[in-house]
Amino acid sequence: MIGIIRILKERGFRLLPEYRTIYRGGEDEIVEKKSRFIATVVPVNTEEEALERIGQIKKKHYDARHNCFAYVIGEKNEIMRCSDDGEPSGTAGRPMLEVLTGREIHNAVAIVTRYFGGTLLGTGGLVRAYTEAVQEGLEHCVVLACSTGFKLRIETDYNGIGKLQYLARTLELHELDTQYGELVQMTLLVPEDQIDAVEKDITEQTAGKAQMEREEKVAYGMSGKEIVFFGKKD
Repeated sequence: MIGIIRILKERGFRLLPEYRTIYRGGEDEIVEKKSRFIATVVPVNTEEEALERIGQIKKKHYDARHNCFAYVIGEKNEIMRCSDDGEPSGTAGRPMLEVLTGREIHNAVAIVTRYFGGTLLGTGGLVRAYTEAVQEGLEHCVVLACSTGFKLRIETDYNGIGKLQYLARTLELHELDTQYGELVQMTLLVPEDQIDAVEKDITEQTAGKAQMEREEKVAYGMSGKEIVFFGKKD
């Protein structure tokens, strides 16, 4: 089984992340014909959070001509909203939303504040400006691919720990914790679509001596070598 999974990885078959999300928000500004477009992109988990962040930006930039926004909530974008905030219909909120969905970003809100520079940009100019502003804002964010996996607790004797560690390295599984006592308890983070195969591998490698328990199902991403947990999954 180890060989099969390794061959699949070598051939390019990889677990696709369920979605991409913002780990750390960002802000950037572009200028188009003296109009300033200030983009703020931040992570949110609920529509209430999105509206709260929009309200904060509007309060901060109370003297701006427009504070347009777009947000996407849910792993499947169950909630999507956008607003032109006084700009011509379809020239601000919709292009902003399309940047988020086009980048496959979930659970995020983008607000673009415009300080009018005295020159009308026209429909095409507005669409380009709001699109570019959100794109630049995203460039200053930390975006993570978010996957679903299990924290798998394994209990084995000292003869089995070396086999478990070899298995974890071979399958590129993350070792979250190891406790040494009369027996050894190891906790691995296992992608959801590999959990059954990994449990079978562990049983085979330890001749059925290892005891396993799926502790919890979690959403997670990787920031460099750091594992970032986004919470439990149902």
